[in-house]
Amino acid sequence: MDTITSTAPKRSQDLLKTKQHFEILDGLRGIAAIVVVIFHFLEWVYSDYSKNFAGHGFLAVDFFFCLSGFVIAYAYDDRIGRMGVTEFFKSRLIRLHPLVVLGSVLGLLAFLFDPFSAPPAGYDAGKIALLFLASILLVPYPVMPERSFNLFGLNAPAWSLFWEYIANIVYAWVLCKLSKRTLLAIAVAAAACLCYVGYTAGNLMGGWGKSTFWHGGARIAYSFTAGMLVYRYNIVIKNRLGFAGLTILLLAALLMPWFKQNWLAELAVVILYFPLLIALGAGSRLTAGARGICVFSGKISYPLYMTHYAVIWTFANYYNQYKPGTVQLTWMVSIAIVVLTGIAYLVMIWYDIPVRRYFTSKRKLSKHK
Repeated sequence: MDTITSTAPKRSQDLLKTKQHFEILDGLRGIAAIVVVIFHFLEWVYSDYSKNFAGHGFLAVDFFFCLSGFVIAYAYDDRIGRMGVTEFFKSRLIRLHPLVVLGSVLGLLAFLFDPFSAPPAGYDAGKIALLFLASILLVPYPVMPERSFNLFGLNAPAWSLFWEYIANIVYAWVLCKLSKRTLLAIAVAAAACLCYVGYTAGNLMGGWGKSTFWHGGARIAYSFTAGMLVYRYNIVIKNRLGFAGLTILLLAALLMPWFKQNWLAELAVVILYFPLLIALGAGSRLTAGARGICVFSGKISYPLYMTHYAVIWTFANYYNQYKPGTVQLTWMVSIAIVVLTGIAYLVMIWYDIPVRRYFTSKRKLSKHK
């Protein structure tokens, strides 16, 4: 979930003449993150996702994966050979892990001090410490039955970061060295696996829990390689849709209704539609008025995604205890989205940027010793 600011690779001049920083794609990432938050609130209210207007909000994760593949290929294909695998991993850790840690801390605090629910029996200090350690180290530890055996019970969204890390490792050791044709063959095989997952599970929302662990692998295997292919084949579709038009197209997928053969619709979105959106976003024009929105949206997307779930657990316990009505819920969720976005901005300013700046400076000093 990175903002694209790196130096352009020499071998993709056509793409680079279209857009150098891809602010629209950054903005779309923020829109997707907000929809994910709405989805996480409403899934506690509507166990039947067909009644949830944001019932396909979980597909935002597949959009993140596809965009990540595009970003990583764009940012590192031309220089990972020079910088080396170790430096690549350092760059990714500095970029991603501070918020993994903070999300775990917030999740631990919410678990211990939730005003609407005491910690369930059976969680002594040792077990809680182990849960926290696994969370900050991104080691799946699905042992909390009251939290549906999430891979990361203290901060549920970390499951996608786990797979993001796996994708980064595979990219550095394997994918960056492959030809376009070989990468395309891998993407086709991954798409076949994803189709199998969709057919057998009836949807593509797995990967976050114990019983569907490998579904997450199928989701990122296709979407990450598809994003890389958009870059490698220079699939940039010039258009005038702009940020507003592309936001509508993204929301059309994330807010689409449920269908009789719902898994087929989800497959079509992930396999075809999201790579198309990346190509359109890379080739669209950004107006001066929308630039500030896109920059803000892109910057808060990752902090929002990694910090919101502590509030979701508290909301879930509140909802189960008091069962508020529709009007009250509408106000609560609306206000919560605004507040969580504000918190994400403060987290970015006061924590994420300073911490990343600190480790970046330490890294530079170590190189000169």
